[in-house]
Amino acid sequence: MSVLARPEETIAAAPAFAPEQIAACAQQVRRPAHVVADSAGTRLGLVMGPRPAGEVIGTLPPLYPEWLGGRTFCEAHGVRFPYVAGEMANGIATTRMVAAMARAEMLGFFGAGGLGFPEVERAVRELAAELGDRPNWGVNLIHSPSEPELEYGVAGLLLRHAVPCVSASAFMGLTPAVVLCSAAGLSRGADGQIVRRTRLFAKVSRPEVAEQFLSPAPPGLLRPLVERGELSSEEAELAGRVPVAEDVTVESDSGGHTDNRPLGVLLPRILLLRDELTRRFGYSRTARVGAAGGLGTPGAVASAFALGAEYVVTGSVNQVAVEAGLSDDAKAMLADADIADVIMAPAADMFELGVKLQVLRRGTMFAPRAGRLYEAYRDHPSLEELPPRVRTRIEQEVLGAPVEEIWARTREFWQDRDPSEVARAQNDPKHRMALVFRWYLGNSSRWAIAGETSRRSDYQIWCGPAMGAFNRWTAGSFLAERANRSVVQIALNLLEGAAVATRAHQLRTYGVPVPPSASVFTPRPLA
Repeated sequence: MSVLARPEETIAAAPAFAPEQIAACAQQVRRPAHVVADSAGTRLGLVMGPRPAGEVIGTLPPLYPEWLGGRTFCEAHGVRFPYVAGEMANGIATTRMVAAMARAEMLGFFGAGGLGFPEVERAVRELAAELGDRPNWGVNLIHSPSEPELEYGVAGLLLRHAVPCVSASAFMGLTPAVVLCSAAGLSRGADGQIVRRTRLFAKVSRPEVAEQFLSPAPPGLLRPLVERGELSSEEAELAGRVPVAEDVTVESDSGGHTDNRPLGVLLPRILLLRDELTRRFGYSRTARVGAAGGLGTPGAVASAFALGAEYVVTGSVNQVAVEAGLSDDAKAMLADADIADVIMAPAADMFELGVKLQVLRRGTMFAPRAGRLYEAYRDHPSLEELPPRVRTRIEQEVLGAPVEEIWARTREFWQDRDPSEVARAQNDPKHRMALVFRWYLGNSSRWAIAGETSRRSDYQIWCGPAMGAFNRWTAGSFLAERANRSVVQIALNLLEGAAVATRAHQLRTYGVPVPPSASVFTPRPLA
């Protein structure tokens, strides 16, 4: 019996033909639905529960939210539901959130991106102590092109503490860190199958990146790891027989790093690629493909499963959860967002590359101010060569202090985190300018997390259109109340509603005249 099941209701034995009756029946997803015709054979209706006497045109068995995705996903990760709470960076996806998801038999990732090594280590130790041998929790490994040593150090940390799941995000290609996480601990089980000690997830939004993660690790990356003693020869040999990641999350139009691509185009393309590579490399088992981005309503979740996703990953909507590491002030801003209240802005971690991410636009000036910084960086060789008018506007309207003062703070930060950045900046004026501008981009997220209301207009809040859709769906319901928005309640209601939407669509394909109200699920407390 599902944990979402409600007590049995007394259902009239008479067939339901009126639209409101059909809608009520369609919502009862845990009961068999029998499609019948009226005596004249001109109308189709429903009988719920035991099979009725007489001719039955078709029968739909009970449907549970647990069954919406791929069973192999749930079996591989020891979860009940094919649902993941994604790794919102800077610790917004908190250890508390990860633990809540694990206890609810789902999967959550800690948002390690943007944090220093000591902060990540504290979180990993806390989760390992609290969750013990549970297989259903993980930590993010974010690509850090400007800090490759940090990326590699975090990978080693996750392996030392036996973190069961690692989600690799923002990677544009394979790196030693991600290959190490994938290959370390590979072995053969008693049945001859290759067993993974660490289950690697990969977030992708481009087929060329997906292909790298769905292919075996290249020898050119494995060999140096063996030579340094970080992988055994056996581990490297086995890594050549399995994909780098056996869980690939297709990320469409989402908050944070995104290519803004529609899920209906991207997911089928990656599924075809997965099948092609499975045949090419002769894998003994098929990699699992999930969906992320734009999943803020039951209909969106149901559509992802209908497209073939074996699991779903939510991100933006979890920022309003009570467990989220975001200030109440920022959560209130998110609660006012609609689907168009988002905008692209320069990313702090890939600023020099011109990479952008999606953020909240409503109530904050972060995006245009960050854009002004990137334009100045692109057009000028150093801080000293900024035109006086440009420099004054940046100091007064964006940084809030003279560039010399910001550089002093920036230098102190990097001296502690990575002194090589300071040395490089002293020899490269362009890099020094980038670090000063990244001070604003990095702190704007932390101001939103801490609720620094004096800098509210500078809040950087990662957000996709799913947030606005979620707000419209939950308006006036149980989940409209901030105190009720736990990450588990959000998840269970999205899944329950997706089951309702799926059942309504199934009945529609049978020819039953299903009214639009049959697909509408109103959030409610779910156990």
